[in-house]
Amino acid sequence: MKIFPTEQIKRIDALTAQYEPIASYRLMERASRAFFDELIRRVEDTTTFCVVAGSGNNGGDALVIARLLLMIGRSVVVYLVNPKNKMSEDCAAAYRDLTSRFPDSVITVDGDASFLIQEDCVIDGLFGSGLNRPLSGLYKSVVERINDARKFVVSVDMPSGLFGEDNDSNDSRAIVRASLTLTFQFPKLSFLLPENEAFVGEVKVLDIQLHPQAIAEVPSCYRLTETADVKPLLRVRPRFSHKGTYGHALLVAGSLGMTGAALLAARSALRSGCGLLSVRVPSKCREILQIGVPEAIVSVDDDADCFSSLPDMSKYNAVGVGPGLGTAENTKVAMKALLEQIGEKPLVVDADALNLLGENPSWWNLIPENTILTPHPKEFERILGRKTVGFERWMAQKELSVKHRVVIVLKGAYTSVSLPDGTLHFNTTGNSGMATAGSGDTLTGILLSLLAQGYDAADAARLGVWLHGKAGDLALAEQSEESLLAGDITCNLGKAFSSLKM
Repeated sequence: MKIFPTEQIKRIDALTAQYEPIASYRLMERASRAFFDELIRRVEDTTTFCVVAGSGNNGGDALVIARLLLMIGRSVVVYLVNPKNKMSEDCAAAYRDLTSRFPDSVITVDGDASFLIQEDCVIDGLFGSGLNRPLSGLYKSVVERINDARKFVVSVDMPSGLFGEDNDSNDSRAIVRASLTLTFQFPKLSFLLPENEAFVGEVKVLDIQLHPQAIAEVPSCYRLTETADVKPLLRVRPRFSHKGTYGHALLVAGSLGMTGAALLAARSALRSGCGLLSVRVPSKCREILQIGVPEAIVSVDDDADCFSSLPDMSKYNAVGVGPGLGTAENTKVAMKALLEQIGEKPLVVDADALNLLGENPSWWNLIPENTILTPHPKEFERILGRKTVGFERWMAQKELSVKHRVVIVLKGAYTSVSLPDGTLHFNTTGNSGMATAGSGDTLTGILLSLLAQGYDAADAARLGVWLHGKAGDLALAEQSEESLLAGDITCNLGKAFSSLKM
């Protein structure tokens, strides 16, 4: 599913009005009705409302919502913040429709924000997605009034004061802190960034039936990965297949005291369908691995404590390296040798292998095209060579994928997958219970397994990340966010795969 920067959403709105055809005010009413219907489902019959509207189209939405609430007999106080005494055309139409039915229902705020908010629920319709500079003056005072009231705040489309994309230069004190954001048709990109969680609260996307041709025509490099997007990627396994059909994967993982990472990645690789799995581990890790994952073939390293030498690489269909690997000098030498000998074999690079790459940037010349790299934010900074935050991090991720022709899986809530073609895919599965030791190791095993089976890197990354998150969601049904373990993700991989076959 494509998602869009806010400027492109305006274009889709305009094309929808042209293609249906529908007047822009009627489209506003349609969006407001969707908001109203969802709102009424969520609040008590006795809830009272304070509607804070601006003078633009977001304010028009809020005024239509106020009219709909008044029409069913709800108690509503409406504040129109309009210091310049000028409204957009559609906002003016919404104002006329409201005041013609309910005269004296609107209190205009044009000097100071001294009004009291005593109602149960605040409808925030001050500003929408058109902002490009922080709120100040009266508008900032109104935002502070809303936040200080500590009521249940529902934002129309997006919290007032929040920019649609990059908020690095924004003033956090001038952004509404919504309890719930009911957004229209698409989540806004800024909603997917962790630093904005305090502003957007819970997010629900409302389908307002923007025209499919308009959505198709307007370009975007951003995608939201949903079930419908990954379902076609999962391959049917032929009846007359055998273990050789599904590839032989090599996992290079583990060091003294870190065999658990190798175990977790190995179990997930096998649960994800590869035919054979060899795990290269130091000799002191051999017994643990053979007991813990009897289905795996153990490839014993020459060193007792760490990865220091390579097996014969010719028999493997894909290689994964990094979980629990350590960064010893022997490991550094062996890692470089692996990159020099990997050829065009599909490769997953994770954990300490990424840290070694960050310490040795010249190795980028050895990384094969379409390699999958799976950093968490700190590892990403190490391989990038500088600190990035928020929207800037996504741009750096995209740039790195395009420059080196690699797939980067930047882990976190809404894990972002950047592809060499410049697209950025945000995952929709997963939960905060997966923020636990070993969760990344299980993802490495999944990705390695899919590559060994012949999935290309782009499909393996999008499908693997979705499956990983889905397995975590299924595990949560039997656990709590606090008690969920990485092994629970692996145990639910079967159900995750099966969910795509229904």
